Amino acid sequence: MKKVSMNIDGKTVEAQEGATILETAEAMGIHIPHLCYNEQLKVYGGCRLCMVEITKNGKKRLVASCAYPVEEGLVVETSSEKVKKIRRMIIELIWPVAQDLGREYGVTASRFRAANTDCSLCGICVRYCAEVKGSHIAYFKGRGIDREIALVPGMGKECLYCRECFNFCKGSKILQEMDRVYA
Repeated sequence: MKKVSMNIDGKTVEAQEGATILETAEAMGIHIPHLCYNEQLKVYGGCRLCMVEITKNGKKRLVASCAYPVEEGLVVETSSEKVKKIRRMIIELIWPVAQDLGREYGVTASRFRAANTDCSLCGICVRYCAEVKGSHIAYFKGRGIDREIALVPGMGKECLYCRECFNFCKGSKILQEMDRVYA
């Protein structure tokens, strides 16, 4: 594959064409926080915790680093003030799951109503069940602040034996859903 030259946090780097900003930064030892990214799964970009600021053709914008491919001449800032502000907001929105990260970004509490407090809605369990297992038992139910993880009625018993997605869960929603269904 072809290499592209770009800049991450003031360092000129060569990256594999087709790689994402997140993959390239991680390979360089630059940590970008993320929840919904998992190399076993298709890119989702749902948590937005991995936002970075890019400059392309003289214009700046925010992008999800897990989904944005590297490009020749791209300039990436992984911790600009704008990026830190976005991450602090996201940490507040998913507060119970992101308290450890909150310390790093100076967030000590959330000012938002505590909906879905046990789940960041990163979707890893849903995506793992569908993409890796081919089971489609876990799914998103509802919209907006009422969105939650659920199990297809009558099929969740398979989860009791599989449990593979549990290793990826940053919260405990899938476990609580199983307790609810099989209590």
